[in-house]
Amino acid sequence: MKYCRSFGFTLIEIMIVIVIISVLIGLVAPNILGRVDEARVTAAQADINTLEQALEMYKLDNYRYPTTDQGLQALVVKPDGSPEPKKWNPSGYLKKGIPSDPWGGEYQYISPGSVGAYDIFSFGADGQEGGENYDRDVSNWDE
Repeated sequence: MKYCRSFGFTLIEIMIVIVIISVLIGLVAPNILGRVDEARVTAAQADINTLEQALEMYKLDNYRYPTTDQGLQALVVKPDGSPEPKKWNPSGYLKKGIPSDPWGGEYQYISPGSVGAYDIFSFGADGQEGGENYDRDVSNWDE
């Protein structure tokens, strides 16, 4: 008769593997978690670039940017009031609508802007004007 021996892990081997995994998580997690705020700022900058491109297409069709009152909504729905867009694109200028900023707030739009034809900005992580580091405003004029 042949005996079939089962192979498995001992409790000590399992504990060593758990300790090794814990050490690796302890070394890697701070690097990954520290990048979340940085990624949100980058995502906000990308959204602002997309909004800028849509505004340029709007201007090509309508010879001007939407007013502050018409807002970014003019990129999705034909704006009412003055100035009425001349050749507004029936399918709009943003396929997925106006994005929220990475912190769940709304992008702000002012036209004419303080720096150029328009200002687009997010209030950042704190949701308030100004701030430092990741709480600072992210805008089209500080790219």
